[in-house]
Amino acid sequence: MIQNLAADVEAFTSNVFLVDGGDGPADPATENRTVLVDPGNEFDVVSRIEQRADGLDAVVLTHTHPDHVGNVERVTDAFDVDVWGFDPGHGLVDHAIDDGETVRLGAHDYRALHTPGHKDDHLCFRRSDGAVVFAGDLVFANGGFGRTDLEEGDRRRLVESIERLRDATDGNLRALHAGHGPSVERNARDHVTLALRAARTR
Repeated sequence: MIQNLAADVEAFTSNVFLVDGGDGPADPATENRTVLVDPGNEFDVVSRIEQRADGLDAVVLTHTHPDHVGNVERVTDAFDVDVWGFDPGHGLVDHAIDDGETVRLGAHDYRALHTPGHKDDHLCFRRSDGAVVFAGDLVFANGGFGRTDLEEGDRRRLVESIERLRDATDGNLRALHAGHGPSVERNARDHVTLALRAARTR
């Protein structure tokens, strides 16, 4: 199961996805892991985790902009978990996730895709069967795409990253969970294509 813990929050925060082991059938040889994808910022995410899960195994970051990581220390203090992200040199990241590496989120394996352009350490996560993507701030519903006017932003690299995400997905993609705004659960790949077109032309 994938739940957005920030869905009704009015604060400077990203979406916060709790991915638990109930998210579909698991490989019996592989342990399910309850993981938080981006802890968000400026709201009580700890109590929301406690209401929905028995515990937490890890925190995984799409990138380290403040609206995505402001709650990291509250979560790690409450659940005594480590933080995984692309840049182990960042003060909040305990372990590196390399481009192409497999990470376990809930009951499924996901492939990490390094997708800079919005921020240098940006990652997307594609489920092994291609059905689900965590897109961070790379692309959003209805053809939106990440800002490139912030530090480390680069439109050319962003376009290349969206192309990479498009090429890594196909018609099997049924759910796109973005860092802001609604998740897309119908014709999800079309929204990636729209974002690519918009990023190339604006």
